Parts: sequence; C-alpha cells; structure tokens
Amino acid sequence: MQRLQAFKFELMPTGEQALRMRQFAGACRFVYNKALALQQENHKAGEKFIGYVPMAKRLTEWRNGADTPWLKDGPVHTQQCALKAIERAYVNFFEKRADFPRFKRKGMGDGFTYPDKKQIKLDRENGRVFLPKLGYMRFRKSRDVVGEVRSATVSLRAGKWYVSILAAREVETPVPHGPAVGIDVGVARFATMSDGSFIAPLASFRKHEKRLAKYQRRMARKVKGSSNWKKAKSRIQRIHARIADARADFLHKASGTISKNHAMVAVEDLKISNMSKSAKGTADAPGRNVRAKCGLNKSILDQGWGEFRRQLEYKTAWRGGYFVAVDPKNTSRTCPCCGHVSAGNRKTQALFACVRCGHEANADHVGALNVLAAGHAVIACGGMAQSGRPSKQEPAEATQALAA
Repeated sequence: MQRLQAFKFELMPTGEQALRMRQFAGACRFVYNKALALQQENHKAGEKFIGYVPMAKRLTEWRNGADTPWLKDGPVHTQQCALKAIERAYVNFFEKRADFPRFKRKGMGDGFTYPDKKQIKLDRENGRVFLPKLGYMRFRKSRDVVGEVRSATVSLRAGKWYVSILAAREVETPVPHGPAVGIDVGVARFATMSDGSFIAPLASFRKHEKRLAKYQRRMARKVKGSSNWKKAKSRIQRIHARIADARADFLHKASGTISKNHAMVAVEDLKISNMSKSAKGTADAPGRNVRAKCGLNKSILDQGWGEFRRQLEYKTAWRGGYFVAVDPKNTSRTCPCCGHVSAGNRKTQALFACVRCGHEANADHVGALNVLAAGHAVIACGGMAQSGRPSKQEPAEATQALAA
C-alpha cells in the first residue's frame, strides 16, 4: 500500500532568499484575493462559478498585464496552487465543511506550494532543498525524508520559515494487533480509555496564559505600526508558536501510543464547534453563566480534541487498525452493567452511580466503556466506511443491549 507522509523542517534562508519568499507569499495572497473578489462579482451578476481552468487563463492575463507585471517574478505553479485553494475553499463551503471563503491578510498564513516534484531537488545527505527561483536552502534536518518527494509547501510562522515536504512510499500492508479500546475525552482527564487508564491533560495554553496576557498588555500600550509595536507582536507570536508546538508534540505522542497498541479505536463523534460556542447571547436575550462557559470553552479548545481525533484516524489506518466515530448521545448516562439510561446516573462530573442497579464508577471510564460497545455495534452492522467514519449507526436499543 502507498503511504503519503509530510516531513516538516525549519529553513535557514539567506537574507535575499527570505525577502523573495515574502514576495512569493504576497503574490499568492494577491492572486487568491483577486480570484475571490472575481468570484463574488460573478455571483452577484448571476453567473456560474468560475472553475480552475478558466481562472488559470485569467492568471496568465494578470501575469502579462501592465498593472501587475511583478507577478511574473514569482513561480507560476505556486500562484496556480492559490487558485486551486480558492476552488477548494468554495467546495468545502458548498458541502458545509467550512465557512464562506474570506480574504487573506498579510501575516496570516503566509506561504506557497510547489506542486511539481520535478522542480524540487532534495539533498538528503547535507540537509538542503532546491526550490525554483530560490535555489538551494539549508534546513534543520531532524529526521530523514523517507520516500519519493511529491510536493513542498513553504510557510512563515512567528518569524521563521518552514518547509513541509510531502513524500510517498510503498509499505507492506500492516496487520493490526492489540485489543480494542474506547476513548472518552474530557477536560479534567484528557483521554480516558475503556481499560481504566487515562492520559492527564497538558493544558499548554493555561501554562502560558499569564505570560501571554502580560505581553499583550504591553503591545496594547504601543503605537500601532511602530517598531516597538512590531517587536511586541513578534514576541506574542513566539509565545503562541510555543503553545502550539507543545500541544502538537503532546497529541502526536498520545495518538501514536494508542494507535500502536490497539487494533480498533472508538471515539465519540463530537461537534466541537457547537460545544465551544459562546454563551454571551445578545442584548435582548443575554446568556447565563457566561463566565463559567467561557472558561469551559477555553479548556476545550486548549485540549485539541479535533486534532487528536484526526491524528488517531490516520495513524490507526497506517497500522492497519479500525477507527470508528460513534454517536456521543447518552454515552455518559448509560449504565454499562444494566443498560439503564438516565440523567440521574451522572451524580457529579466525576462520579457515575446507576439509579437502577447501584453500579458506581468513574464517569469518564463509564463513557469510554459505552463508546467501545457502540464501536463494536457499528462494525458488527458493517458500518465501517473506508475513511474510518461509520456509514451506519446502530440503533440505541441495540447499543444498550450490547453495553449490558
């Protein structure tokens, strides 16, 4: 089977190379925004969506036009990728996977992609990569790039440039090994397994929250756009990058350990965006317990549940295992012994006590057991889709019977 894997490294460009990369990123941002504006004007006029091929012809006109001749200084393939990105953004919006595309701002997600593998040369021994119109650049080689290079994406974050090299290789079809596990995610416990073990939360943002707030106050007192304001902003960006790096390292280690040791992984299909919505309300209908809900939302987003699920899904597939996402309804209210469902079973956030049979246990552990039972039910009904998401869902009565 073929495995696609990205290898990300920090680049060490010269001053001239860093300047040109900023120019290339700016050109791609300009093309993206211009294409988005054109799509919006076209929609207002009642015309059909402009596909990639006719939009690429317009890109040729822009590059050869008298108004934007500087577009020719950048590689055409990177600007074509910007057009593909706007098309993909519209598709995600139409299929209700994302919000409506928005215009890009300078300093927000600056980067560009080289899609042609023939133009990318990788010096694996010396840790260098050749990119069109940039030449060879050294990178911090933390590990070997395994496989054939397919594409390269250059990005800027917190003042540092990074390259993500996508490689493809053939691997033997893995054989899953280990028991099945159900996982219940939470705030007090990051992940509780059905075998009774759990992973403590990292709370990366909470650890740096006070320090971040201090430098945010300092930046607020500076004149916007001044040199001191830019220095303060750069420091805040570095703190955010450190928070994100710590969270990513924690999630990769946790998901890697779970996927290696279990043949089937079942998780709850949580709607995190709905769970973390603001409770502030409006002036006419103000919300309740706004301060408490704000703290809960912050803790939920700090855990990185969505990224944890994404990593579990592809890492489990890499190792030949099964990944199942089940309906989270009543997973923390169903007794794993008698199958009784009641809101009264959840005495506190941490204690589960069945009102029918008297079974007591940790509430997160009970939720993990019910998630595992629901995962077995989905697979038994042939509900495992190729992507790892269940195409069918076992009825609640059958799920309760299996849990009993």
